[in-house]
Amino acid sequence: MAILTETKEYDKIEVVSEFKFVQVREATIIKKDGVEISRTFHRFSLPPGNVAIGTEEWTDTDISGATDEIKALCAAVWTDAVKAAYKAHMIEVNKIATRDPNLS
Repeated sequence: MAILTETKEYDKIEVVSEFKFVQVREATIIKKDGVEISRTFHRFSLPPGNVAIGTEEWTDTDISGATDEIKALCAAVWTDAVKAAYKAHMIEVNKIATRDPNLS
């Protein structure tokens, strides 16, 4: 009888944009009797934080469930300066997004 196994691994982790988003590619690998028969990918990005719409309230991105490798990378690239710049950017984006379209 064939033995099927499924494993997941982060096979690509990179830092992108001026705001240092951590982009992760997770591979799901299916093996039959130890021979890979399938590999699929799922991607996600982690911003340094978020600003609630309509406010200037900043929340750091929760990475408590991330791997030690991802936590270390986030800690290295999400400096106070990066967070401040991203917060300012998101406040401005939120102002534009919530502006009354009837006003010019």
